[in-house]
Amino acid sequence: MTLHELQEQVRHFARERDWEQFHDPKNLSMALAGEAGELLEIFQWLTPEQSAGIMEDPARAEAVRHELADVLAYLLRLADVLQVDLATALRAKMLLNAERYPADQARGRSDKYNRYERQVE
Repeated sequence: MTLHELQEQVRHFARERDWEQFHDPKNLSMALAGEAGELLEIFQWLTPEQSAGIMEDPARAEAVRHELADVLAYLLRLADVLQVDLATALRAKMLLNAERYPADQARGRSDKYNRYERQVE
């Protein structure tokens, strides 16, 4: 299924329930943040090792899948309402990130892009 098809499915789900009236950018962005918070809650207080192995526990794995799906659904819905083509936006952002985080400088580092030396030509 493509992003566009998923977006149509989420739009149809909302339309069938007359929820479009609630789906303004403010409400959708708040719902997206809330669902991201619920995903974070699953990992809260886990060690890095525990978090890396979370999908080995069937109950926790299901909770992770559900929260990821909720995050994706609200992201798709928000992009739909704002008429943002997510694939195009991601491609553009990846090009920008490639400029900001040159592989030869960023490899193995977690610094923000403004901490890298800029090549002056």
